[in-house]
Parts: sequence; C-alpha cells; structure tokens
Amino acid sequence: MTSKRKDRILIADDEPVNQELLEAFLVSKGYELEFANDGLDTLEKVESFQPDLILLDVMMPKMSGFEICEKLKSSPETSGIMILMVTALSELGDIERAVKVGCDDYLSKPIHKLELLKRVENMLKLRAVTNELERLRRYIDAMEDALAPKKSV
Repeated sequence: MTSKRKDRILIADDEPVNQELLEAFLVSKGYELEFANDGLDTLEKVESFQPDLILLDVMMPKMSGFEICEKLKSSPETSGIMILMVTALSELGDIERAVKVGCDDYLSKPIHKLELLKRVENMLKLRAVTNELERLRRYIDAMEDALAPKKSV
C-alpha cells in the first residue's frame, strides 16, 4: 500500500505575523508547509519545495507577488502550481492585474479562516483533478502510439 504525499503549500509573505496566522489556520489540516520571506526566496522555495499551492502576498521586497505569479505561470515547469494571492490590496484594478498575470484566486486581507480553508481545499482538489486528467491524457496518447500501424520505409 502506498501512502499519498501531503499537499504542499508555500506561504510567501514578508510579514512574520501573517505567516504565523496562515500557519495557524492550515496546520490542523495536515498540509506540508514552507515559508518564503520575499520574492526571490519564493522562487527558490518553489524550485526546492515544489508546492501544489502558493499563498502569495503581493507587496513583498525584491519582487512583487504580481511579478512572481507572472514568472511562474509563464513557465511550463511551474504553470500548474495553483496561486492564491492573499493581500491587503482590494481595489478592482489590483484584482484585474492579478487575473492578468495568471493567479488562480484572490483573497483580500483580513483573512477569514473558513473562507481561506475552503478556497485552499477547492484549489488543491482542482490541482489533483487537473494532474489526473493530464496523466490520463499521456496514457491515452501512449496507447494510441502503441496501437498505431507502423509506417514502412
């Protein structure tokens, strides 16, 4: 019997108080958590930790959440990582910019525990379904290739 790995969540926020609050909300759900303190640290942790979901603050030093999101979503290796922007910015223009750079969801501070937990749960379910769909697509492609008549030269 194989054990399923825990879902991995990267909390990217330069404020320790925000990191602690998000950790307190999520710790009881059994997720594997990692933390990043600025934009460049976030990119490094994405590579080493390989998260399923990033809770991404927008206003961080060295690189904004918008820049991080755009960079991750434009790369084939990281485009499948779910990104939930968690920020104090709540103007329509900020939300539109977040959508434009590819974030999957947007949550304005102050954070409400139930809302955060439900969004995280839904995003991780969507990630799992998307991964399974991609796995099945690759399997079907391989089967079609194996069954296709071979062309003679």
